[in-house]
Amino acid sequence: MADAGPTQWFFDAWSRIYDLPLVQRATYRPVHDAVLQALASSPLSRVLDLGCGTGQLAARVKRERPGVEVVGCDFSAGMLSRASVRRRDVRWIQGDAGRLPFRDGSFDAITSTEAFHWFPDQHAVLAECYRVLEPGGHLLLAMVNTPASIVSNAFYAGSRLVGEPFYWPTRQQIRERVADAGFVVDSQRRIFRLPGFLLPPVLTRALRPGKAPRGVHRTPGGGAPRVARRT
Repeated sequence: MADAGPTQWFFDAWSRIYDLPLVQRATYRPVHDAVLQALASSPLSRVLDLGCGTGQLAARVKRERPGVEVVGCDFSAGMLSRASVRRRDVRWIQGDAGRLPFRDGSFDAITSTEAFHWFPDQHAVLAECYRVLEPGGHLLLAMVNTPASIVSNAFYAGSRLVGEPFYWPTRQQIRERVADAGFVVDSQRRIFRLPGFLLPPVLTRALRPGKAPRGVHRTPGGGAPRVARRT
């Protein structure tokens, strides 16, 4: 597991090509399609897209579910500057995934696509996701899962050498880490995409146990997702 994360400038620079149609169509859209399909049958009121990048997935959630309040959170100012002009009816918030600026139970679903491997403390991020989800809420994580830990470790070592560390867990590792955080894993499925077909992304869907409110989920007191003050 990484003990230091990638630099913010890396993502600020990547934001300049992130939205190119070919990049989106080949790399990100298949993953976003799978997440949207997984969300389609769920009653939702508030969704957090964690590591939202330039807001492609968050904007699609809002477009397909206009009655849902959507929040995009990323630590890159470059990514968020592009997201902020994509849709004005999505809240874009700069924040640390390991120390989320939201109060307990603020969301009934959290999505994270092609971002989790960049988080330096994946256990802390999962604990934060558990905290800000309502009981009965769903977590959907999509990223490359390697076939063996030796492959994960090799990619991690290489990424550290170039100064932008990331860690792709195996399917079993992410299942165990999600379960250790208190979630119940519903399913895991591979997502086909042409580039990198030898290392396909996997969508892990998990539930925060507890009694969910009937119908559309609401946090106590209603209103918008609550931003917590951090000192």
